[in-house]
Order: sequence, then C-alpha cells, then structure tokens
Amino acid sequence: MEGLDPEILKGMITTQMPFGKYKGTRIDRLPTYYLEWFATQGFPKGKLGMMLATMYEIKINGLEDLLTPIRKGQV
Repeated sequence: MEGLDPEILKGMITTQMPFGKYKGTRIDRLPTYYLEWFATQGFPKGKLGMMLATMYEIKINGLEDLLTPIRKGQV
C-alpha cells in the first residue's frame, strides 16, 4: 500500500460506521467478514466507501500493523 496517505489511515481509526449492524464501530475495528460483504455488494460512494475499501485491503493482506503507529499517535 505504498503511497497511502497517513490522513486516510488516521480517518479509519477515528471515523465510526454511520449505519448498519456495526453503527458506531470505528472503521479499523470492523470485522473482516463485514468488509468482505461490502466488497461483494459494493462499497458506499465517497470518503466512507474509500475508507472501507482501504480497510478491506489492509485486513485481507495482513497489513494491520500499518495502523499501529497511528493508533499510538506516532504519525
């Protein structure tokens, strides 16, 4: 995920899901199966969809360590 904007990653750890079964859950805390469902049904439009799609790619590729420094405020 070379070139990924740190602001996008920060958004994923601060933005909560605004609707659905996981309403109120931070994007980075959504279960993989929920993100997989979006991948098959289509991600929402706009920034939310971009963050969900990015989180999906991070999780399925085992790259969750990318979020560790951001969660610790090191970026």
